[in-house]
Amino acid sequence: MITQTTSTKNKVMESRDHSEKNGVSPKDQTSRRKNKSALTDIPSPNNNEVQRYLEEWDKLTNYVLQESSITKLFQKTYPKNDVMDDVLIKVCALNDFYSTNIFSPYSVAQHIIDLHIDNRLEQGDVTLVNEIADIEIQGRKRRFYSFATKYCSNHRPLDFPIYDYYVQKVLQHFRNVSDFHVFRKDDLRDYPVFKDVLLKFRIYYHLEQYNLKALDRYLWLLGKEYFPRRIYNNSATDSF
Repeated sequence: MITQTTSTKNKVMESRDHSEKNGVSPKDQTSRRKNKSALTDIPSPNNNEVQRYLEEWDKLTNYVLQESSITKLFQKTYPKNDVMDDVLIKVCALNDFYSTNIFSPYSVAQHIIDLHIDNRLEQGDVTLVNEIADIEIQGRKRRFYSFATKYCSNHRPLDFPIYDYYVQKVLQHFRNVSDFHVFRKDDLRDYPVFKDVLLKFRIYYHLEQYNLKALDRYLWLLGKEYFPRRIYNNSATDSF
C-alpha cells in the first residue's frame, strides 16, 4: 500500500486551492487540457469567419422565415406582456419552434404576466431572465432557462443574447483554447454572467462590429457544425 507524505498532500491541496481561487475546478482543468488537443480544426473567430457564417445563415430559408415570423409576433403583433392571450400565444410559438420543453404553457404565461416585465425589457434588465426562468408548477420548482433567454431576446434581440447548447459548447471550446475568460459551464446558466462572457468573447476576438444578434447566429451555426447533439434531452426542464 502506497501512502502520500504530508509534503505531497500539502502540494496537492495547494494546487487544488489555487485552481478553485481562479474559478476552475481540478476536474474542469483536466477537461480543458484534453480539449486543447481536440477539435483543433475549428477556425479561430475573426471578422471573415463571422461574415462567412452570417452569409450561410441567410441561405437557410426555413430558419430565416421562422425567425422573421417570431419577430413579427413579438415586436409588432403582441409587443406587450400584460394580457394572457398575447403572452400565451408567444409562449406556445417559442415552445413549438424551438422545442424548449414547456409542458405547461399557461403556467409559464401567467408567471410572465405576474412579473410585469415590459418596463424591465425596455431597460434591458438582464436580471429579468433568471426570474422568468425560475417557476414553480404544481408544487415543483422548474427552470426554463433557454426559453427565458429566447423570450426576452425576441422582444429585444440587441440587449438579450440567446443561450442554448450550441452557444454554450462554442464558448467553452474557445475558453479552453484561448483562455479569453475564466468561467465554469454552470456559470453560463446565470444570465448576467452569460451575457458578460459573450461580451468578453466579442472584445477578445475583436468582433465589436457585430451586434449580439449577429454573434448569436454565428455561434449557433458554428456549434451546430462542430458539436452536434447526439441525444435529445426530453426532460421536464429545458437544457438547451
